[in-house]
Amino acid sequence: MPLENFYETYFPFWSVLADADKQLLCENTAEKHFDRSQPVHDNMGCTGLFIVRSGRLRLYMLSEDGKEITLYRLSPGDICMLSASCVLQSVTFDVYVDAEEESDCYHISAAAFGDVSNRYLEVKNYALETAVSRFSDVMWIMQQIVFMSMDKRLAIFLLEETRANGTDSVNMTHETIARHLGTAREVITRMLKHLAADGVIEVTRKGILIADKKKLRSIAY
Repeated sequence: MPLENFYETYFPFWSVLADADKQLLCENTAEKHFDRSQPVHDNMGCTGLFIVRSGRLRLYMLSEDGKEITLYRLSPGDICMLSASCVLQSVTFDVYVDAEEESDCYHISAAAFGDVSNRYLEVKNYALETAVSRFSDVMWIMQQIVFMSMDKRLAIFLLEETRANGTDSVNMTHETIARHLGTAREVITRMLKHLAADGVIEVTRKGILIADKKKLRSIAY
């Protein structure tokens, strides 16, 4: 699909833009490919906007002692607005973006999108609404960190992963799960052993198989 046709169906504000501004955005769009685990945005300046075409991106925060915690993921069709800090100047917290798997994206330069955003209230509103829509995901993670025990958080994570993948297995290492939840690998390993001993999961070489989803739900909720 030609880029302009894609934007016409993707951006709700596209019809109000002048032809010159449509051309500006198209001319400042590049196709980007990211390998698995490759950094997309490291909070060093205003990177611009990324629209996920295939694969999955992971947005996370980094603590002072180097621990990561996943805020949310972006799937095909999602847009990474928080990487454009110059467009959303009220967003002041550090956010990092990696490719969780091999991914292809459209990248719109921050300067071009910011220029158009400054001239059209519809574009600025879209940017703000897109960012705000993701804050519910962030608040859900913060709620888990502050109010929930780690065993409950782990159960929720496993259920959400199986729901997203449409399977009963989670093919991740203990280290990867620990990074998502902002804890140590040893903590995850210990909790998985308890779940396995209770017959809730089975730990295999490929990852984790959910053996008793009903019991796992009772732990999570």
